[in-house]
Amino acid sequence: MTKPTKDSIELSVIAPVYNEELIIEESVQKLREALADFDVPWELILVDDGSTDQTYTILCQATKDDERITILHYKENRGRGYALRTGLKQSRGKYVVTTEADLNYGKDIISRLWSALQDTQADVVIASPYMRGGKLENVPWKRAFLSRIGNRILRMSVPANISTVSGMVRGYNGNLIRSIPLEENGKEIHLEIVSKACMLGARFSEIPAILRWNPPEKGRPKRTSKFRAGKLIRSHLLFSFNEAPIFFFGTLGIIACLIGLSCGSYLSWL
Repeated sequence: MTKPTKDSIELSVIAPVYNEELIIEESVQKLREALADFDVPWELILVDDGSTDQTYTILCQATKDDERITILHYKENRGRGYALRTGLKQSRGKYVVTTEADLNYGKDIISRLWSALQDTQADVVIASPYMRGGKLENVPWKRAFLSRIGNRILRMSVPANISTVSGMVRGYNGNLIRSIPLEENGKEIHLEIVSKACMLGARFSEIPAILRWNPPEKGRPKRTSKFRAGKLIRSHLLFSFNEAPIFFFGTLGIIACLIGLSCGSYLSWL
């Protein structure tokens, strides 16, 4: 398989992975199947974010026969943001799609995002489970609740007309996303991208998507999760404050007024 030249890459797909030895071989197969029907030059960049299990070894073995697939690896776990920044620096495509390695938005999400980038001429296309036609399936209630409420708050803090601000599964204009000076190492990078893309006057679009949570099969050990609710809430509130302080303090003011009115009404009744 001949590796495409820099000028010929149409699509770069980036997927960060961390301690996924239980499913990584299956995930690679899904990604290859998703890209198999593309009739344009593409590259797949898998970024191993300092896995401490056999993820990197399995990745190398599973992809050794395809020069279109690049494995990036470093020893220390640095976070999703760092992994995405590493992949973006390596990418060469006219269009870039970032996705979960296990394609929990479905195998067709890459082609749908790529088509939307071309059809809408948008700079950023977001896979959204919160717009009409999208939904969450089998997602643990705590994650679903925090994500839904968090995105409702976040979308009031940014000028872009989007329903999902914090999601990773997106398509980008390659030149635009590589030109943005990104700094975040954690999941806050998704908010950083939206904020800085808005400042650059980027055009946004969304496509409805179904996020399916796939629990481990019976008898198989559970995968480790790096989800931390407290950290997520703090980072989202800080982002809202930075982007729209009037909205942030206004909300606190309204809450305080409602509490005051309730107390006043109660005292009047007494």
